Amino acid sequence: MRKVIEVPYIDQSGNWPTGCESVSSVMLLQALGFDISVDEFIRDHLPMQPMEEGTGPDPDQYFAGSPYDPDSFGCYPGVIVKALNSYFDKAKSGRPDKCFSAQDATGVPTQQLLEEQIDRGLPVLYWCCIDLKPSYEGPAWTLPDGTQFLWTSNEHCMLLVGYDTDRDTLIFNDPWDGHGVVDYDRKLVLQRHREQKERAVILISF
Repeated sequence: MRKVIEVPYIDQSGNWPTGCESVSSVMLLQALGFDISVDEFIRDHLPMQPMEEGTGPDPDQYFAGSPYDPDSFGCYPGVIVKALNSYFDKAKSGRPDKCFSAQDATGVPTQQLLEEQIDRGLPVLYWCCIDLKPSYEGPAWTLPDGTQFLWTSNEHCMLLVGYDTDRDTLIFNDPWDGHGVVDYDRKLVLQRHREQKERAVILISF
């Protein structure tokens, strides 16, 4: 069985070299019928803090650097939940028929995400690795409170839009390098997802 949610595709190449989280979020919003661009999402809703020599923000609180900077890092679900809910608060008057709330789904099994989100027509923001290459530890930087933070490199956020049980694949809108809508081997995806601490963001409709 093959299940795919049709979602507008956006390529992050060029304009947003480290903006996979924001690009995937905007693909999700556009799939729901919201009219917003990636630049608007970043400018108006994404919490960001610059990286400095040896210091930087907690990626669950702020995007580390800028999505426009190829040398920046990225962010984790806490940042995207804040950004999406900021947008939803602003958009309520424009979409009164249906309301959404973003929620951190880190640690939720992928099969559960498929059954509770994909099967209901809701794509999932899903942390994995660029081109499914292995992750590796580092670099590290000092957080504002003085503690050390260790980044897991090859971090990448894609939009999970479906699955194919016959081919044993998961289907993504992958914003990296114009990949488009792509089937990835399920077992390898799950391995890379674990390497990125099984981070994910889901939407709750009400």
